[in-house]
Amino acid sequence: MIDPLDELRWQAVLARVAAPGCGDFRYAVITQGVFCRPGCPARPPLRRNTRFFADAASAEVAGFRACKRCDPKGDRARMQAEAVAAACSLIEAAETIPSLETLAARAGYARHHFLRLFRDITGVTPRSYAEGVRGRRLQAALAAGDRVAEAVAGAGFGSESRVYEDTARHLGMTPGAARRGGAGEVIRIAHADSAMGPLLVAATAAGICFIGFAEPPEALEGDLRTRFPQARIEPAPADLAAEVRQVVAFLSEPAAALALPLDLRGTAFQRRVWEALTKIPLGETRTYSGLAAEMGMPAATRAVARACARNPVSLAVPCHRVVGASGDLTGYRWGVPRKAALLAGERRARGR
Repeated sequence: MIDPLDELRWQAVLARVAAPGCGDFRYAVITQGVFCRPGCPARPPLRRNTRFFADAASAEVAGFRACKRCDPKGDRARMQAEAVAAACSLIEAAETIPSLETLAARAGYARHHFLRLFRDITGVTPRSYAEGVRGRRLQAALAAGDRVAEAVAGAGFGSESRVYEDTARHLGMTPGAARRGGAGEVIRIAHADSAMGPLLVAATAAGICFIGFAEPPEALEGDLRTRFPQARIEPAPADLAAEVRQVVAFLSEPAAALALPLDLRGTAFQRRVWEALTKIPLGETRTYSGLAAEMGMPAATRAVARACARNPVSLAVPCHRVVGASGDLTGYRWGVPRKAALLAGERRARGR
């Protein structure tokens, strides 16, 4: 009698991808004595020579050894992750940016291999990671009230000009504005009712910087003030009327993507993820791992998930279109039921 689960697993082996409902299984090739992941790049075996196991331990108990190509036990992946974690720690502790040659030698890999490995796991190059570390140091020092010159030097930048040349890359604003916690900036806000509860839209002179909904108005405004503690918050319902109408309409019936001018402040990697989110078509979803793969960083799933969670302009940057590997609706800042409702509305719109 044919086992439906085994047939589903066999299709996953042929497709080289784990399908929903299969579990994290392993398959063994009787003629070779090895077991593999469903995504193994080796040529698929014959069906009659294939056995399925719930996990790697079960396959080993049955007498099969791990494939050296697909690392079904995850030993190689763990070693690589540990090497990259050690390199990250070295970067965090260093006063200046360590060279790629130094990091690769410490990890025990060739320079080009280590660069690819680091990028696959973290989503960025070692230099970009180091610049992110310097940016966080600079931001923390400025928030603590240090003078700009002192904060820049303490963070490891050679001069203030290096920071001012690309403020968006390092801080998302000028060092002076970061030191003031948004002081001197005016953020216009507008509250409204929507199909999913209270709504708050906020904008700087550059564009929409925050969209929040489904919480009490004071909670939404508190979230905004946490992001810009020293900024002047001004009600401006008339100025933001057009933008609010778009968001309210989207929450009621998401028939088209929101087209709003945005002021996105985040790291270079976060902005890259947010840009990728805007390219997911209405009515479609991606998994976190799928989105990471589309971005050319298949091992950066967790980093992509963190960037999605920190998206400040929900709906305009549609993080609700990303789901778990099994298709489950994972955590959503505004509640999983609302995520389900948004996706259902988009599917209806796409079907019309």
